[in-house]
Amino acid sequence: MSRQEHDTIVVLDFGGQYAHLIAKRIRGLEVYCEILPPSAGVADLDRVKGIILSGGPSSVYSPDQPPYNSKLLDMGIPMLGLCYGHHILAKHFGGGVARGDAQEYGAAELEITQPIGVLEGLKTVETVWMSHGDSVDSVPDGFEAIAKTSDCPVAAMGDPLRGIFGLQFHPEVTHTPSGNKILDQFLNVCGARRTWTMRTFAQDSVAAIREHVGDRRVFLFVSGGVDSTVAFVLLNEAIGKENVVGLHIDNGFMRLGESEFVDRTLRDNGFDNLHTIDASETFLAELVGVIDPQEKREVIGQVFMDVQFDQAGRFGLDVENFVVGLGTLYPDIIESGGSDHADVIKTHHNRVDIIHDLIAEGKVVEPLDQLYKDEVRQVGRQLGLPETLVARHPFPGPGLAVRCLCSSGQNAAVDGLVTEQVAVVAKTFGYDSAVLPIQSVGVQGDARTYSHPAVLVGPQDWQQLELASTAITNHVADVNRVLYLLAPDSMPTLEPIEAHLTRERLDRLRKADALTMAHLEEEKWMSRIFQMPTILVPLSSNGSNESVILRPLESDDVMTARFAPVPNIGDLVKAIMDENGSAAVFFDATHKPPGTIEWE
Repeated sequence: MSRQEHDTIVVLDFGGQYAHLIAKRIRGLEVYCEILPPSAGVADLDRVKGIILSGGPSSVYSPDQPPYNSKLLDMGIPMLGLCYGHHILAKHFGGGVARGDAQEYGAAELEITQPIGVLEGLKTVETVWMSHGDSVDSVPDGFEAIAKTSDCPVAAMGDPLRGIFGLQFHPEVTHTPSGNKILDQFLNVCGARRTWTMRTFAQDSVAAIREHVGDRRVFLFVSGGVDSTVAFVLLNEAIGKENVVGLHIDNGFMRLGESEFVDRTLRDNGFDNLHTIDASETFLAELVGVIDPQEKREVIGQVFMDVQFDQAGRFGLDVENFVVGLGTLYPDIIESGGSDHADVIKTHHNRVDIIHDLIAEGKVVEPLDQLYKDEVRQVGRQLGLPETLVARHPFPGPGLAVRCLCSSGQNAAVDGLVTEQVAVVAKTFGYDSAVLPIQSVGVQGDARTYSHPAVLVGPQDWQQLELASTAITNHVADVNRVLYLLAPDSMPTLEPIEAHLTRERLDRLRKADALTMAHLEEEKWMSRIFQMPTILVPLSSNGSNESVILRPLESDDVMTARFAPVPNIGDLVKAIMDENGSAAVFFDATHKPPGTIEWE
């Protein structure tokens, strides 16, 4: 059956972080789904059974909101608006949208008042995932408010006669447990046939690689993670090992023993076209004095390309006629502002300017660029890769460089009002609090934030910490993360110190990270969580020691994540304090959103 013969759902992409995740969920329910810009013409949707309007970082009242073809909303076919898409439907059909009294980020309890349409068959109270500032404050004629949360009176609305529904929350993310049921109900409303599967992805990908690459050779970055490894297999299969050069670069930001492990393990699994080089001095030299996280990522991405092109001649590659291979996933693209209206959350090393230039010239091949982490793992297993490679924790391309925060030593001033607002919310949950004079990257309402983290001090009650963390980031706009103090017993006085990316600081972080990985192995938790970044931050109690942050996470697709309490974490904290003489050790009790997985 050709694509044209499948019933189709179209996602109109308004720049939301989850637009492609929506499409992935629909395809997982065996209905073909494709993504179109909101400016598409009616003729582009001639085979469509339903339309989903994605979220986005804009406001329906913003002068620079993404333009869209309003005729698409009057086609008379079922529609589902999510978050910003919910607002568009409300405004288009005559309802009202306003800035909410409270923002909502992370988990919320949804009370279903009318279990109809897409909410049919759900429990009276469901957990859902929120990420929004604006809210619908009045429903259009013909619609009913069918669900609410404590902070959002119109968390869902619907016109069952026309098959049009709007949801303030995100059913497409894994942290809305009944999200797939909701999307499945929408497909039932659309009357869509279930005829699409992804079982043939590997074969289709091989054919697409051959067509794109032609008679050229491919020079592939190989980090050793699941993404680049699966891309390596697909490229080898598509055009033959003799036409693929795999290059693993030790950039100085690797984990303890990581490059040795990657080289040995891949060669043991038949990747004899892999080459490993140490370029750590080059990377460190280019990053002297660089503090800004966005600039740091851009420099690293550029140096990766410089090193690769410098090495090309060594492998007999014609610089003008080889293709750069990347294990890029869709989250990398979307967080880098890769769709027309998406906000730049952080520039991934595989989305710097030179990569965009090479893509425009047809000199990049990315076999996995429409997939998410869980899908890549599935493909890897289909291709016969062992679990030692397929199940590895994700590790960012820039490595520990984005987990080793830098500072000029200047105090990042904290507004006293923000500290007071945090204290008020924290007290309601039984915690003392502080706000740290550093900043980190977050994603709130589909937009990038760069804000101060709050700290909670008090009982180690994970459920209470989750509630407090969510409440603080929902109600205090200038905070995008909430930490919990693990050590020492009381909040120390911490001041920023001047700190740069040096081998000494990176070695300090490597030791703390190695202790963290060893703890996960000892507790048999390595396979139970998605990943656990360890972060070194230049906050000191004596002018020389620094602080450590632990961030264990549960996730399937990288687009959302929940913090994950790790057992016996006190043992790990003691080991880190003893080894590093750290000023403090914190636990990052923030979901994604509002905090990104990495701090930079």
